[in-house]
Amino acid sequence: MLTLDQTIKLMAGELSLPAAQVKNTLALFDEGCTIPFIARYRKEQTGSLDEVQIRDIRDRAAYLKELDERRDTVLKSIEEQGKLTDGLRAKILACTVKQELEDLYLPYKPKRKTKGMLAKERGLEPLALRLWEQQEDVSPELAAAAYVNAEAGVPDVAAALDGVRFIIAELVSDDAEVRKHIRTRTLAAGVFVSEVLPKHKEAKTKFNQYYEFKEPLKVIPSHRYLAILRGEHEEILQARVAAPDEEIIAWLEKRFIRDAKLAQAVWLREVLKFAYSTYLQLSIAVEARVAVKERADIEAINVFAENARQLLLAPPAGARTTMGIDPGLRTGCKLVVVDATGKLLADTVIYPHEPKRDAAGAERTIVALAKQHQVDLVAIGNGTASRETEQLARGIAQRHPELKLTVVVVSEAGASVYSASDLARLEFPDKDVTVRGAVSIARRLQDPLAELVKIDPKSIGVGQYQHDVNQVKLRSSLWETVESCVNFVGVDLNTASWALLAYVSGISEAQAKNIVAHRDQEGAFKNRRQLLKVARFGPKAFEQAAGFLRIRNGEQPLDNSAVHPERYAIVERIAADQGVDVAHLIGNETLLASIKWPKYADAEVGLPTLMDIAAELKKPGRDPRDQFEAMQFKEGVTELEHLSAGMVLDGVVTNVANFGAFVDVGVHQDGLVHVSQLAKKFVKDPREVVKVGQRVKVKVLEVDLDRKRISLSIKQAA
Repeated sequence: MLTLDQTIKLMAGELSLPAAQVKNTLALFDEGCTIPFIARYRKEQTGSLDEVQIRDIRDRAAYLKELDERRDTVLKSIEEQGKLTDGLRAKILACTVKQELEDLYLPYKPKRKTKGMLAKERGLEPLALRLWEQQEDVSPELAAAAYVNAEAGVPDVAAALDGVRFIIAELVSDDAEVRKHIRTRTLAAGVFVSEVLPKHKEAKTKFNQYYEFKEPLKVIPSHRYLAILRGEHEEILQARVAAPDEEIIAWLEKRFIRDAKLAQAVWLREVLKFAYSTYLQLSIAVEARVAVKERADIEAINVFAENARQLLLAPPAGARTTMGIDPGLRTGCKLVVVDATGKLLADTVIYPHEPKRDAAGAERTIVALAKQHQVDLVAIGNGTASRETEQLARGIAQRHPELKLTVVVVSEAGASVYSASDLARLEFPDKDVTVRGAVSIARRLQDPLAELVKIDPKSIGVGQYQHDVNQVKLRSSLWETVESCVNFVGVDLNTASWALLAYVSGISEAQAKNIVAHRDQEGAFKNRRQLLKVARFGPKAFEQAAGFLRIRNGEQPLDNSAVHPERYAIVERIAADQGVDVAHLIGNETLLASIKWPKYADAEVGLPTLMDIAAELKKPGRDPRDQFEAMQFKEGVTELEHLSAGMVLDGVVTNVANFGAFVDVGVHQDGLVHVSQLAKKFVKDPREVVKVGQRVKVKVLEVDLDRKRISLSIKQAA
């Protein structure tokens, strides 16, 4: 077992961080602190580590803890067998990788009876060791003759040598150094090969490019590897790992054959080939595929999480009365109006499109509701009939300029998931799913983050192969992404839903519901300290959460800032030194610029925290997200058939993958900008130049109507 100091030293080296920072961060985790809280409010202890570095420390510590627990089990198992030597113990204690620990344990791991075990029971182990240790020049056939024993199950020399072959092969297969070398070489020099199954050879599928495909394991991108795995799952492709077999066998011979002139050398070469082909080749290939899958999962999950972050942090249109329209044809367009806080004011259905084509009636309804509720924004879902509905709304806005309507098309990905959820039923028990979906569309224009937290992140349409990656790791990563975004922006304590509050640092789902229940019963919170009156909301929860919660127009002006209550005394002292109260200090940039901040630093509160306080006092309650700007697609281009090569259009990035970016140009089908078409310079990672929600100008390169594919270019549109 590693001591705490050994663990800290090891982690510091692996993560390239000072040991003190690692030690202090681990101590904060032991105290029950969350990652957002540590990153924001404990910079002095961590040396201003960011969330990614803090998360790396936590994850590596968890890995080493699991490794220690497994190490303990392995040591006890081998010791109980009476086979634990000092040398083996030292090797096991030195392990820092789970796979290497399992390699060391393999020879001692209880397993079902093997052919090698049976051969040992028949008395062939001494013969195997004699030939294997190569202490003498001996003919395998002559040596085996002495072990022929029909009663023991060894009827002839061939049977004796066959048994010995299995004993030696298992010795080689169980050798930790052998497995490590072959695994390393397979990952470094192996090739991943995929082929189409014979029954699909003549068929055209989405996996055509992988019908005859090979790529080195060390460089195959996540999206290609996961695509091939999906092709295997759908029984269209078959894949395998082609290892550098000849190189590996040559290495085995060099490692184990002491003298090529020995009589048993030729026979041992064949045994080594047998050991590799029978025991090691497939086993290591499986391990290599697992390793590449883990790497592909991490890459895919990181892309998914970053896309989700960009979508969650999309600029909010703000607290403005909004009309939400979930467009449709036969069943009509579901229309709702929500107030500035997202409260449902009205709902109805209009039928401007086929088959009823009642555009005049739809216009009367929209105008009447817009006037009645003083609507500012019209949010239109981007599904079926979206562009037709957008054109209708824009026409109404032009004909009725007095309404001052801003029309915006928004992604409705996940709206149907929300509308059928328990939360939606709780919010709108008397409304059907179509009304709930339209409300979600309206609210996500007002504040994407506040609305999207109600939806499983997997359903918001910004990932690839999300069903093919490790689901536990995906859920964890996406949850932490949402948590990070929520705490980065901050949450209005008096308007937030429990679903949003549950992502705030230190607040559980049960506590979030208790906060809302307390708010409903007692009225709006007047100050942060009132949180301590909420059921099961104690001092630790308050410490972790308070700085991320905002109270507008409350009793304490600092409650509408990211200044933590534990630092209010410092701000009050600074204000007193300046001869003003706190309210007059806030927002007074001239006064704030004159303050000698270092003089307020002490052993507990250093300059990093003071600089954060200064920034908050300049612009308290400021939303860190970008300013909202309405997006408008090209008029007259609403269907795939309207596109032609050479067109230059405005679009919005909907998804970013390793091979490029998908862009919505308003034709119900996203186009692909291949990574080679993103910029005039070489782009290794598309996320370096584009992000989800970004507005871009694109040129249409090709339109494939049969396969509904659009090829676009950003660099050629520049």
